[in-house]
Amino acid sequence: MGSVVGVLDDEENDLGPPLQQAIAAMLAMRSGRVVTLGQLIEGLWGDAPPASAAQSVYTYIAGLRRLFEPNRSRREPPNMVARASGGYLLRLEPSKVDACVFDARLDEAAQARKDGDLTRALSLVDEALALWRGQPLSGVPGPFAEGERARLEELHLTAAEIRGEALVGLGRPEEGLTELADLTRRHPLRERLHELLMLALHGCGRKAEALTVFEEARRTLAEELGVDPGEGLRRAHRLVLAADGRAGPDLVVPRQLPRGLLVFAGRTRETARLRSLLDPRDDAPPHPFVVICGPPGVGKSALAVRVAHKVRDRFPGGQLYVNLRGGTPNVARPRAYEIFSRLLRGIGVPDRAVPEDEDEAAALWRSRLEGRRLLVLLDNAADLAQVTPLVSAPLGTAFLVTSRESLAAGDDCVQLRLGPLSDVEATAMLSKLVGAERVSADLGQTNRLVRLCDGFPLALRVAGARLNDRPDWSVGALTARLSDERRRLRELEAGELAVRSSLAASWSALDRSTREIDGAAARLLALLGLLHVPDVTVEAATALSESAPADVERALERLCDAHLLDAGEPGRYHPHDLVRLFAADLLPAGERRSPLRRAIGYYAESVRAAARTSDPHRVHCLYPPIEAQGRRFGSADEARAWLRAEEATLMAAANQAMADPDDGIARAGAGIGLALWWYQQSAYRVSGLVSLGERLLATGRRLDDPVITMEAHAHLATGLYLRGDPAAFEHGEQHLRLARRLGDRFNEQRAHGNLASTFHKSGRFSDALEHALAQRALAREIGSTVGELFALLMVGRCCRGLDRLEEATAVLEEGAEMARRAGDSLREVEFSLERGHVLIHRGQAGTALGVLTEALGPARMTRMTEMSCLVYLARAHRLLGQTGEAVRRSAEAVALAERMGSAYWLERAVEEREGALRKQAAGSRVSHSGLPVSGAARCP
Repeated sequence: MGSVVGVLDDEENDLGPPLQQAIAAMLAMRSGRVVTLGQLIEGLWGDAPPASAAQSVYTYIAGLRRLFEPNRSRREPPNMVARASGGYLLRLEPSKVDACVFDARLDEAAQARKDGDLTRALSLVDEALALWRGQPLSGVPGPFAEGERARLEELHLTAAEIRGEALVGLGRPEEGLTELADLTRRHPLRERLHELLMLALHGCGRKAEALTVFEEARRTLAEELGVDPGEGLRRAHRLVLAADGRAGPDLVVPRQLPRGLLVFAGRTRETARLRSLLDPRDDAPPHPFVVICGPPGVGKSALAVRVAHKVRDRFPGGQLYVNLRGGTPNVARPRAYEIFSRLLRGIGVPDRAVPEDEDEAAALWRSRLEGRRLLVLLDNAADLAQVTPLVSAPLGTAFLVTSRESLAAGDDCVQLRLGPLSDVEATAMLSKLVGAERVSADLGQTNRLVRLCDGFPLALRVAGARLNDRPDWSVGALTARLSDERRRLRELEAGELAVRSSLAASWSALDRSTREIDGAAARLLALLGLLHVPDVTVEAATALSESAPADVERALERLCDAHLLDAGEPGRYHPHDLVRLFAADLLPAGERRSPLRRAIGYYAESVRAAARTSDPHRVHCLYPPIEAQGRRFGSADEARAWLRAEEATLMAAANQAMADPDDGIARAGAGIGLALWWYQQSAYRVSGLVSLGERLLATGRRLDDPVITMEAHAHLATGLYLRGDPAAFEHGEQHLRLARRLGDRFNEQRAHGNLASTFHKSGRFSDALEHALAQRALAREIGSTVGELFALLMVGRCCRGLDRLEEATAVLEEGAEMARRAGDSLREVEFSLERGHVLIHRGQAGTALGVLTEALGPARMTRMTEMSCLVYLARAHRLLGQTGEAVRRSAEAVALAERMGSAYWLERAVEEREGALRKQAAGSRVSHSGLPVSGAARCP
C-alpha cells in the first residue's frame, strides 16, 4: 500500500533490491500458501525470463530469509520463508499484511453497506483507507506488481465510493465533497464518482453545481467513449431536477394517492399531529414510520389520504400507494415480494428488472430510495410482520400506514390511535353529506342518528347515502328504521357488525329502489361478492352479470357513488374490505354457480387468447374445453401488457376456482392455470409456476382427470427445473408416462424434450441426447414443427456437451434455418446463442463474438436467453483478451442473475466475472475451460 517494506520490532526495514521486494510482495499476498518457482519467475519477468531466472530467485529468497530472521544460525532451518513442494511459503498471518487487511476491511464495509448499516460501513472503509500510503508496490517491477497495482488502485476507488455513498446516506455529504471532487477530476470516465459528487452537492443544497457535474460528465463520456451516461448518473440527475422543480419528461415521479374525499369533517388535532411528523417545521427529515390504527370503519384510510395530499409537496420524489388487504376477507394478503415488486415498478424499475428473490427485491428497493424524498401510503396493514420488511428505508422516505392492529412495537414507530368522531364532528359530517338545512330541521333526531352510528364515519356515510337516495325522507325517518335493528346497533360498539348493518341498509335501499340503475347496482354488488380476486374490470363484471358493458360500467359507478365500491385505476374497481365480506352473503346459494362459471370461464378464455397472441409460435394448452367468451387482443404487446396487469387476479381466480366444490368451475380454474404456463416461464415466475403446478396436480387428482394431472406434472417439472430442484426429474417422468398412457403423441414428444433439458442442465448429456432424439422422431412423425425445433436445439446442446462439435454445428444450422422459415424468433435466437457457444468450444472466439453480439438484442425477449447471451459474450471477450468488455458483460450477467433469483445462473455469472477480473489483474492469458451448460427454455 505504498513502497514495499518490512516491519520488525516496530522498525521499518528495507527489503532489498526491487526484484527482491517483488518476491516479498508475492509471498505476502499469498501468506501461508505455496508460491511455486514458476509463479515467482513469471511474476518477475513474465513470458521472457532470463536464463539465470531460477538462480536469481534463490538469491532473493536467501536475502529475504536473512532480513526476516536476522538472528537465525546457519544450521537452523528457515522458519518464515520456508521451502515447500515446488516453491516457497511465507509463514505470516494475513492480518500482518497491509494489503490483506485492506481487502478484508473493504469486504466488511461492502457487506455493512448491503445490510444498510452505513455507520459501520463508513468506519470500516476509513480503517481501510488509513492503510493507504501512496502508489501500491511503488518502484517494484514485473507483471505481478503491475497487476497488483491495478487491482489495489481499483479497490482504492471502490473504497472512496463506499465512503462517499455512506456520507451522503448519513446526511454528512459535506465531509466527502473535497475527496470526491479530486477523484472525479483524476478519473473523469468513472461514472459512479460523478454520481456521488452530484448527490453530495445536492445534499449540501448546491443544486446548480450538481447539475454542472452532470453536464461535464455527459460531455466527457460522449467525447471520450461515444456513450451516454448510465442509469445511476441519470437517476442522480433526475433527483436534482425534481428537487429543483425542473424534472424532465423521463423522470418517474409516482402520483398514486387515491383521490381524497370531498366530504370530510373533524380530525383537526389528528391532522396537525400527522403533518408535524411528516412535514417538520425545522426542515428535518420526515418521520420514517407513522401509523394510524383503530377499529374498522373509523376513517383511518380517509384521514391518511387527506394528510398525504396535504404534505405531498414535501415529497418531490413522488407518492406511492399500496392496499395491503389486511382486513380483506377471502382474498390472500399480498406477499412481501409482490409489494416490493409493485413499489419498484412505481418508481420506474421495469418489470423485467425486478428481482425474483424477495431479499434482492428489498435490497434494490432500499438502494433506489437513496437520495429520494418519497411518501409511501400502506393502507390496511394486517399486522406488524406484514410491514416490517417494507419500512426499512433511508431517511427521507416516509411510510404512512393504516391498520386495525397496533403496530406500536415497530422500530421508530409513532402511532396515532383513531377513535370515533365527536358528536359535533359527526353532525358536521352529516351536514356536509345531506345538507345543513335537512340536518338542522330536527336536531334531536340528528343527535340520535349520530349516537346510533356511534360516530363511525363509514356508518355515517352509509346513513347519508340512504338519506340522499331518499330525498323525501327526514332524518327522523331513517332514525326510526335504524332503531328497528337494535340488536345490530348494539353490535356497533364492537365495530364490524354495526358497519355490516349499515352496509345492509345501504344495499337494501338500492335493491328496493324504483330506479333501474339502483337495482342493477344492487344485483351487481351481490355478484361481485362471488369473486375472491383483488379487483375487477368492467369486462370481468360483464361476464358475471351478462349485461351490456355500458350498463355494467354505470352500475359500478353507481356503487362507487353509494360508497359501496372504490374506483382504482381507470376501469378497475374493488369493494371496501367490509363490503366484500358483506356482499359474499347477498346472493342465494342456488344462484351462485352460473355467474361464477361465467366469470372463471371469462378469465380462462382471456388468458388463453393472451397467451396465443403474445407468442403464437408456442403450443398453448387449451384444455379443458370451456364454453365462455373472453377478451381478444390486437397485438402481442397488448396481450403481454394485459397478462402483466392481470397476473395477480388470474392467479387468485385460478386458485379460487380449483378449490370450488363444483367440478365444472374447478376445471375452468385449471384452464386458467394451464394457460399461464408460457407467460410465467418467460417472465421467470418460478414460485408462481410451482404453486400453480401443485394446485393443478391436486385438482387433477380430485377430479380424476388424467389430462389435467399430466399437464400439472409438466407445470411442476418446469418450475422445479428453473428452481434447480431434482424433483423436476420425477414430474418429468410422470408427464411422459401419462402422455403414453393417454396416447397423446404431442405431449409424449414434449415430455421427452423437457426431460432432455433437465438431464442436460444436470450435465448428463448422453441421457439428454437420448430424450432429444426421441422427441425429434416423434415430432417429425406427428408434424410438430415446434417440437422438432426444440429437439434440434437440445441435440445441438447435447452434442456440444459430448464434445461432438462438428455434429453440433450441423444440427444447429439445420434448426436455425427451420426456425427462420417458421418465423419463430425465440427459437432462432436460441440457435444463434448455442452456435456461438459451440464456436467458442471450437476455439473460434472471434467468430463467436460476432454471432453473439448480433443476437444480444433479440435475446433480451426473455430473461433466460438474455442470461445465456451475456455469459457467452463475456467468455468470448475474455478469450480474445478484451478483459474490459468481459468484465462489463459478466457484471451485467451477475446483476441479471440476481434479479432473476437464479442460484444456477448466478454461480456461472460470478465464475465468469471472477475469471475476467483475474485475467485483467494478471494481464496474462487465461486458459479455456469450457462454458456452463445453458438453462434452456422448456419444450412447448
